[in-house]
Amino acid sequence: MKRIPLLSLFLIFMISSSVQALSWAYPFVVWKGKVYEVKQNEFIEDSEIVKSIGEVKTKPNDMTGEYYGDASNYFPKGTKYYAIKGTSTSIAIAVKENNQWVKAVFVHKAPFHIMNVISNIYFISVIVIIVLFTMGVILFRSKKSKKCIH
Repeated sequence: MKRIPLLSLFLIFMISSSVQALSWAYPFVVWKGKVYEVKQNEFIEDSEIVKSIGEVKTKPNDMTGEYYGDASNYFPKGTKYYAIKGTSTSIAIAVKENNQWVKAVFVHKAPFHIMNVISNIYFISVIVIIVLFTMGVILFRSKKSKKCIH
């Protein structure tokens, strides 16, 4: 008899749980800490493309909306970013989609995320140098203290 109320309570929680997914206001790409809104109806001519400057490397979390690094809520990982002739990358960049280039316009700076720091190669290099230096000092002192004992 005690199992029926527990089972009923369990079923109520299972049925009432909802699934959510974030709905984005517009498609965007993030490059070097800047968010660019992709203008899907503004195309760039082949002759206006200067060079590849980056690519989508991460995807935002669909539940929280958090993202870091070179991310996009619309384009898959590996989608290339390009500089546009005569336009500063602080104003707009181009994104390759279906063998054509679409304009992406700067909207705002990307929010801070700790992974931007942790995944930075310079940060990793500094940490490795500090660890190696610390290990060297410890080994040097331990050898020196062994010589003093004998």
